[in-house]
Amino acid sequence: MASPGKRAFLIRVKPEVLDAVERLAADELRSVNAQVEVLLREALTKRGRLKKGEGGGK
Repeated sequence: MASPGKRAFLIRVKPEVLDAVERLAADELRSVNAQVEVLLREALTKRGRLKKGEGGGK
């Protein structure tokens, strides 16, 4: 179940992409879910789709 204020969704990725995210999450002491959220926020901010500070980011 999703945390309050968050929505759950299913994502399909290639095994090598998931492996890379798992390694990055471990290196940064995050869960895979938290790491995916960080990567999404960074990409959206870089592309101008999310302002810094929006989306629950730090």
